[in-house]
Amino acid sequence: MDHSKITALRMQRQHLTHPANEAEYIPLYRDLQPGQNVYWYGFGQPPSLTYRATFDDIAYNRKRQYTHALLKGRFTGGNLGWIVPDDLALFAGAFRKPLTKPKASQTTLLELIEREPLTIQQIKEETGWLVKEITPILHRLQEAFLIYEDQFDGEWDRGWHGFSSMFPDVDVTQYPRHDALMILLQRFAYRQVAFDVKMAKSFYKLPEKDITKAIDALTAAGILTAYGNSYMLETDRDFLKTYNPPPLHFVLAMQRNDFLVKSNDYWLKEKFAHPYPDTLCYIMVDGIFCGAVAGKFRYSPAEVEDVMVDLPPKEAAARKNEILQAVRGLFGEENPIKRYMGVAL
Repeated sequence: MDHSKITALRMQRQHLTHPANEAEYIPLYRDLQPGQNVYWYGFGQPPSLTYRATFDDIAYNRKRQYTHALLKGRFTGGNLGWIVPDDLALFAGAFRKPLTKPKASQTTLLELIEREPLTIQQIKEETGWLVKEITPILHRLQEAFLIYEDQFDGEWDRGWHGFSSMFPDVDVTQYPRHDALMILLQRFAYRQVAFDVKMAKSFYKLPEKDITKAIDALTAAGILTAYGNSYMLETDRDFLKTYNPPPLHFVLAMQRNDFLVKSNDYWLKEKFAHPYPDTLCYIMVDGIFCGAVAGKFRYSPAEVEDVMVDLPPKEAAARKNEILQAVRGLFGEENPIKRYMGVAL
């Protein structure tokens, strides 16, 4: 099978070749969950599917937060993310870390929050504990789906609620992890077209054995089919045989919380290793990751030290202006790029 077909269909389903309208965005967001804000510069902001919408999806998702059409939680590896309410039980099944042997401090804090919603400042006043003592307890209770952080606006002083009082109709034990993964991996397969176990592990940050078991069950059920060392939906194997992909010609600077970046992070960080403090973003050319931008993140504009590209020399030279413009589009025209492939600009 022509791998270029897989790449083209992936870009189409990711809405990177034709940004989504609102009707298309809703199922796209669902499949790419949990949504996250833009890496580094998006602290406290709503999630964004960068480059994938015809509208300002940060503003759109801010409205969805306010109306509780997006819910905050700790999912992949304990990281914060936003999901739609209909998937709350599903994500609890996949990512919940039950608190089987709670510490006294965890029990005390849970009882306080279940009695009435509290902010961190109010918890501090009630307990006399320091914020640095309170925060990890809150995070652990949150991972256990015992409390909920109600961040429906951009304010920092938000309330913590008992999970069952906020969501009395949600059964966090409804989906065993295996069943939840079988649902999530079908969504993952549809948007990725072809994926391997390491990609799923890199994105969901769940044990490889759990992912493999779910893939094996989907394969046995005829939902997934093997494609070399990868997997795809059985329906896509037939579809790709007659699929005529449009030519791809675009360059994107992909921020590090992007769905595709996080799915490929396990090899991207090794392939594009460098001596600089930070990887600022990755470069995608015609649907393929082929470079990284190195430098230093700062709360003021980032220091963009070098745009590193793994392309044949002639192609790297021909696409230079496109690549630099994509980087400027992410970090701003006023933010100077010091080098391209190690050569000073």
